[in-house]
Parts: sequence; structure tokens; C-alpha cells
Amino acid sequence: MPAFDETFRETLADLFAWRRDVRRFRSEPVPEADLRACLDLARLSPSVGNSQPWRFVRVADPGRRAAVVASFEACNAAAAETYADERAALYRRLKLAGLREAPVHLAVLCDDATGTGHGLGRATMPEMLRYSVVGAVQGFWLAARAFGLGVGWVSILDPCHVSRCLDVPASWHLVAYLCVGYPIEEHLDPELVRSGWQGRDDDAGRLIER
Repeated sequence: MPAFDETFRETLADLFAWRRDVRRFRSEPVPEADLRACLDLARLSPSVGNSQPWRFVRVADPGRRAAVVASFEACNAAAAETYADERAALYRRLKLAGLREAPVHLAVLCDDATGTGHGLGRATMPEMLRYSVVGAVQGFWLAARAFGLGVGWVSILDPCHVSRCLDVPASWHLVAYLCVGYPIEEHLDPELVRSGWQGRDDDAGRLIER
């Protein structure tokens, strides 16, 4: 059993604090060995019934990438129309994706039809499969930060359209679309805090007693 001492815990806290949603990337490529190491660490994530339902798809084809960018632009324009006045103007100024700049695109999908795990733990909560994939995304995100990489999670997409563009099995459901690369800039505070979109909620995650 390794010794997770105070020094390690302080470093771990720094890793969590410096995990940022990155939208501005340098153009230099990501070393293949580093990307693979991050994926290996992500696969250590817990999953319901040990089902391991995550499916990582690297999107390298220019045509498929262009289709994802088009989906983002259409969805982003539609989202902007749901706001009014100053909030709408602020939304349009936000940079919400680094799809054009990021050297690596990773689609992370959940295999809803996997037989691995024999259904344990999901008869009453089938959504646990997708929650397991979210855990793997977080694991990858933290691992990437430890390798000096930035990750941006793009959610302003049509998941069905993206899945069709990627030509994946029908039982695979898109959970996350990640941009990966070296960040242009480093910030301890989230970009949406700096931009004035939403500050930190001190009550979020507060322990409630029952």
C-alpha cells in the first residue's frame, strides 16, 4: 500500500484546483505516449458492476471534425437565441470550444448494450452506466492535467448527429466530446468566472445532514 502522505495530498489538491476547462490550445501535437498514458489512467475509473462501458474514439478525419464543428456552430447559435439583452450579448462573446485549435478530439461514448458486468447494479438505476463514463472522463481530465495537457468538454452539440458522423454502433451514446492539447494560458479560476458569466457558489456541495 503506497503512503499517501500530507505532501501528496497537497499536490493532489493542486491538481484538482488547476483542472480547468480549456478552450484555447497551442497547435503543437500531443505526444502519443502521453495520450495513451492518460487513457490508461482513465480506464482505472470505477464503473457499475465493473462494466467498463466507456468507449474512446479519437476523431482525426478532417471531414468528421468539420461535421462536429458545424454541429457546434448550429447549436451554439440556437443557444444564444434563448438569452436576452445583456446576457445574450455576454453569451455571444464567450469562447465555448476549442474545436478548431485542439490537436486531439476525443469522443467518449457509453455502450448502453454492454454485457460486461452482467447487469449488476443497474437494474434500478440504468443511468449508472453513463455515470460510470463520466467518472472515466474526470479521470482522463485529471491525468491530462498532470501531463501538462488541457482538456475542454464541449457539450453544445447534437449528440445523435455527432454519433452518426462518427459511424459508431447504435447502442453507443455520446457522453462527452473532448478537445485535448497544450493550453495557451493557465488560470486558477474558471473562465466563466473571469468572464462574469457565473461566480462560485459557496453553497454548492455543502454537506447536508438528515
